[in-house]
Amino acid sequence: MSLGTGARVLVAVAVLTGMTCGGALGDQATVDRGRYVFDAGGCAGCHTDAKAGGAALAGGLALETSFGTFYAPNITPDPDHGIGRWNDRDFLRAMRDGIGPDNRHYYPAFPYTSYTGATDRDLLDLKAYLFAQSPVAQASRPHEVEFPFSIRPLLWFWKLLNFDSIRWQPDATKSDNWNRGSYLVEALGHCRECHTPRNFLGGLDALRWFAGARLGDGKSLAPNLTSHEQGLARWSESDITLALDFGFSPDGEAFGDAMGEVVRNTTSRLTAADRMAIAAYLKALPALPSAARRKSE
Repeated sequence: MSLGTGARVLVAVAVLTGMTCGGALGDQATVDRGRYVFDAGGCAGCHTDAKAGGAALAGGLALETSFGTFYAPNITPDPDHGIGRWNDRDFLRAMRDGIGPDNRHYYPAFPYTSYTGATDRDLLDLKAYLFAQSPVAQASRPHEVEFPFSIRPLLWFWKLLNFDSIRWQPDATKSDNWNRGSYLVEALGHCRECHTPRNFLGGLDALRWFAGARLGDGKSLAPNLTSHEQGLARWSESDITLALDFGFSPDGEAFGDAMGEVVRNTTSRLTAADRMAIAAYLKALPALPSAARRKSE
């Protein structure tokens, strides 16, 4: 072998090695981005039954509503009990349209009504992260829903009345910071799912966006997040940012269980810049009186 040929071989090996390493690093970067989307989307809080000592992402957490009790499913990459057989199309369709690979409609207890606004990249990065986790061979617990809500095909009509599969779009008249906050609040963070009251069919009330609501069990309250006096009017952007980081209101009151979990698993894991963007967006929400109040008020 001549020196020239040997040099070319070494160069080829170096290039191939570099490509392999670069691909591996690229894959890890995708998984890392997916972890951030996972945190921003609050996936751990619903899909891990931490109080019962459940395995990570194996499902089982109960969500009580006036329509019945819904149980979060297994979203580990287990091929039989989780999402291990899902391809990219399956994942995007589930997250954006609320339809599973078996063509069954998902109940809106799963907030695809907000996730529908997320970008392709964020959702596929999220899928990459989930598929990098340990599979758990645990069957998802069936929902406990009374007739007629147990008839899944009826969800087609519910979607017709209450759901639009529309991607989030930036507002060119607003700042980059406001737009980032809008995306995090309206799409990934799905904050409206708790903080907006619902109509008798369980659809979000567009006329009272973020005006506060009773949660599914009827006992807990998701407060008004608008700029109204009954909402966040007296909170500064700094107050909101710190609250999202540490879980305390400006007067030192600790957040309750539901929002406390959101802070632990979601907002405290975001970058400071993203928390500030959320604060800026919330402070700009139109003022609305509270749709639900504490009994002491």
